[in-house]
Amino acid sequence: MKNTSLCYLERRGAYLMLHRTKKEHDENGGKWIGVGGGFEEGESPDECARREIFEETGLTVGRLLYRGVVTFVSDEWGTEYMHLFTSSDFSGEATACDEGDLEWVMKDDVLSLNIWDGDRIFLRLLANGAPFFSLKLVYKKDTLVGATLDGETLDITEV
Repeated sequence: MKNTSLCYLERRGAYLMLHRTKKEHDENGGKWIGVGGGFEEGESPDECARREIFEETGLTVGRLLYRGVVTFVSDEWGTEYMHLFTSSDFSGEATACDEGDLEWVMKDDVLSLNIWDGDRIFLRLLANGAPFFSLKLVYKKDTLVGATLDGETLDITEV
């Protein structure tokens, strides 16, 4: 089981999104996601998020808001605990990313991108200011087949 961080950097009504187009054998290939990645030995969730944000964007983040934990269960990629953050407190100039293309996307337009169906659930939670949450997403191949929010089963036909 792996631990990852993911952060949605916010600026003037937009998120900094990463279009994953450059990495071979990428479980997120072709998708738009926030910035983040896997934990290194001994890292806390926020330490991982800060390091990954800097590595992928060149930006130094200040205050992070820890928004939730997303458990991904996949028949192809195994199980992952993703620690989800947002931040509007960062500095520096964005640099090119070796995993894809970075682009500021208006929050209202993010759901129209090629994103994972489960991401639609937690992006709506972020948009609605939900308190800290635990979300479990179950995938078979690329298809979302189940979702549970804070122990309650969600109707995924509306995703």
